[in-house]
Amino acid sequence: MRAIVVYESIYGNTHTVADHIAAGLRPTFDVTVVPVGEATRELVSEADLLVVGGPTHAHGMTRRGTRKSGVDAGLKSDDLSVDPDAEGLGLRDWLRPIEVRAGMAAAAFDTRFDMLSAFTGRASRGIARRLRHHHCHLAMPPESFLVDKKQHLLASEAARATEWGATLAAVVSAEMPTPAG
Repeated sequence: MRAIVVYESIYGNTHTVADHIAAGLRPTFDVTVVPVGEATRELVSEADLLVVGGPTHAHGMTRRGTRKSGVDAGLKSDDLSVDPDAEGLGLRDWLRPIEVRAGMAAAAFDTRFDMLSAFTGRASRGIARRLRHHHCHLAMPPESFLVDKKQHLLASEAARATEWGATLAAVVSAEMPTPAG
């Protein structure tokens, strides 16, 4: 079985989470992890599971302006590094025209500040809504992974992302039909 983990990342946190989710999926799936700008139609069409995640900006998925502001802030900071693909395509634009098989297994995640989601919003909800719009089957509810006020992933979140990936793999593999033989 094949899985693709598509991520958008500004400061590398969502990229790190995507890599850890992939680690949790790997015992069950052949996994490809790609930034959103490299998530081609072919990669998506070959997958049995599509996992999509991005950072939460202004209570939801990034927009061109919020990505630019984030990159600019990161370039001015001594404490942050900007992910190499941060200035490319965002999930909001990528999700509009994607083509997936109806019923394809999918999952959504985000990174957001360690506060109540009522205050921060959750990009994963918008991602999940768009995946459902494309007739994907959400195998699990959208998930958030937390960063501190200085935009650093909390220490426990990488391990939690690996566990979430493993749980997702178990759920999806249990739902997949077994080959006739």
